[in-house]
Amino acid sequence: MAIRVLVVEDSPVALAILKRILNSSPDVEIVGTAQSGLEGLALIPDIQPDVICTDFFMPHMNGLEFTSQVMLRYPRPILVVSASVQEEEDTHRIFQLLEAGAVDILPKPRAGLDAENILLKQSLINKIKILSGVKVFKKKRRKSAIHQQVSSYDRVASAVKLHNKPKILAVGASTGGPLALQNLLTSFPADFPLPIVCVQHISLGFLQGLIDWLGNSCQLSLKIAPAGARPEPGTIYFPPERQHLEINHQGRFVHSQLPPVDGHCPSVTALFDSIAQFYGRRTIGVLLTGMGRDGADGMKSIADAGGLTIAQDEATSIVFGMPKEAIALGAAHHVLPIQTIGPTVLKVVQQLSLDPASSAF
Repeated sequence: MAIRVLVVEDSPVALAILKRILNSSPDVEIVGTAQSGLEGLALIPDIQPDVICTDFFMPHMNGLEFTSQVMLRYPRPILVVSASVQEEEDTHRIFQLLEAGAVDILPKPRAGLDAENILLKQSLINKIKILSGVKVFKKKRRKSAIHQQVSSYDRVASAVKLHNKPKILAVGASTGGPLALQNLLTSFPADFPLPIVCVQHISLGFLQGLIDWLGNSCQLSLKIAPAGARPEPGTIYFPPERQHLEINHQGRFVHSQLPPVDGHCPSVTALFDSIAQFYGRRTIGVLLTGMGRDGADGMKSIADAGGLTIAQDEATSIVFGMPKEAIALGAAHHVLPIQTIGPTVLKVVQQLSLDPASSAF
C-alpha cells in the first residue's frame, strides 16, 4: 500500500516541484495539498495522511502553529521541507518546528537536474518512507512522569562498573536526534569536566542552525571541531558538513572526506572507532534515536576497549534503528530512556571524579 502524503505549501512553484518528485515514486501517493496550515488542518480528518510535508512560512496559519495543532489533534509524522537555511532567525524557526513535534527537516528541492538537486529529490522520497514508519507522541510527557524517571538515575549510575575516570563523551544520533540531543546536553552544567563530541545526521545547510539552536538551551559552548585541535573539557563539538570527524593518535581532531561509512558522512562509527582507539576505556559512548545502523559497530569498538556504552531505549526513540543494532551486537551496557541518560552520565562522571580508587589513565 502506498504511503499517503499531505503536502502543505503556499508557493505554487514549490508545490509543483514537490508533487512531481513524490509522484515519481510508486510507493508514495499524494492524497491532499493545502496552501496554508489552516487549510491543511481541515483536510486531515478526511484524507488521513500517513506523513505530512510542510513549510514554515505560510499565510493564515504558519508551519509552527500548524505542527502544534497537528500534534495535539491528529498526531502523525511531519517532515519540514524548507528553503530557510541561510538566515539565523529562519533556521531557529525551523528547529522550533522540531520542538513542536516535527520529526525531520530537509532543504526544499529546486527545479533542475544538477547533482545536488537530484540527491535532494532522492532524500525527500527516502525520508517520506522512513517517516511513514515512525511513532509520534500526542503530547509531551507530564513533567511529573519525567521527574519520576530521572529520580532513578542514582540507582542506574550506582550499577555502572567503570574503574577509570572518563576523559571524553561521544554521542551519535540521526532521525529524531535534535530533540534527543537537546534533552541530553541540557543535563550538563557549565563546569562539566569532559569534552563532548557529537555526530548528528542532518541535511546539508542545517548544521549551523542546529548548533545555534542547541546553544540557546545548553550551558556548554558548541562549535564545529577545528582540525588539529585537541578536545577541550566543557565544549561540545560537531563535525563539519560532509566530512568525517576523527581523533588521531595524537588526540587531535582530523577531518576527512573518505567514502561514507554505513551510508553516512559524517559517520558515527568513524568517530566512535577513532575515539575508542585513542581514549579506550576512558570513553563514554551514547547512541541515540536514528534510522539504520551507523554507530553500532563504533559503539562495539568502545565497549570492546573497556569504555561505558549507553543506548537510548525503544520507548523514547523516534526511530529505534541505530540503538537496536548496537544492542543486537551486545555493544550497549545500558539501555535507558532519553530523560535518564544525561543525569546518569553526569552522576557517573561526578562519582569517578571523587573516587580516589579510580584511575586517571
